[in-house]
Amino acid sequence: MALAEEQNFERAAARLGIAQPGLSQQIIKLEALLGVSLLDRSRRSLRLTRPGLELAEQGRRVLGLAESAVEAVHRAAKGDLERVAVGYVASAAYSGVLGDALSKFKASRPGVEFQLIEIEMRQQLEKIADKTLDLGFIRPPIALPAGLAAEIAMREEFVVALPANHAHAASPSVTLKSLAGEVFITPRQPPDVGFHRNTIAACREAGFEPDINSSGRDFITIASMVVLGTGVALVPRSFQCVQLPGIAYTRLKGCSVTSDLAIAYRKVEPSPIIKSFIAHFKKSLSRDEDSF
Repeated sequence: MALAEEQNFERAAARLGIAQPGLSQQIIKLEALLGVSLLDRSRRSLRLTRPGLELAEQGRRVLGLAESAVEAVHRAAKGDLERVAVGYVASAAYSGVLGDALSKFKASRPGVEFQLIEIEMRQQLEKIADKTLDLGFIRPPIALPAGLAAEIAMREEFVVALPANHAHAASPSVTLKSLAGEVFITPRQPPDVGFHRNTIAACREAGFEPDINSSGRDFITIASMVVLGTGVALVPRSFQCVQLPGIAYTRLKGCSVTSDLAIAYRKVEPSPIIKSFIAHFKKSLSRDEDSF
């Protein structure tokens, strides 16, 4: 690269701090290694061959990447650059918690890069435990693997999603007891996890065992099933931002069960940037309980 830029052996050797014969020998060895001529030796002035020009162009790219890598390493050592893999359930995005938490942290640490992965929360917890994910936004209740902890970020009241032509669709509020004969649609989860568990708990509080159809892959699927009249669904209040044609949301009266949103993380965390994010998150919660 020095020779290509200087177009002169003497100046290139001086720039590199080596003797001119030594530079000539290195160029000859490089040509032997590549099996091509890099210099046009038929001319009195130094000219690069087409392979030589191509090597110079590629060399500029390689050196640029090397400089960027060194800079990134130094920034990372100071805690200014780190990639954080964040898992989340879709309802975390609907609630605004996900975007709010990440954007607030990034405002204080512009060098951080978040990799967002929408993934079912049981898989999230497995991946956090095996260190293929760094953090997760989940909807308890769920059993945490050993070594993991969770911090509640938000407690939301439930609303009921109904077909627009349902008898209670236009009502400002409804009791769960009045929906005892309905089929309740939940995500595909075990009975002790997340919305499935919450639906059972809320209905039992209202005095009945729900008829549950847990075939909804995600909340958009569940909402579509509601529109089709397959059943009704308990959803967090923030889900009302999803306005599909043919769906209505009604408040629940007398329901004390809430939908909690939490951040899951490793109790022992070696990464300074992740520890900083968790501390920032907790501080935000203590400063303003409704900030997320």
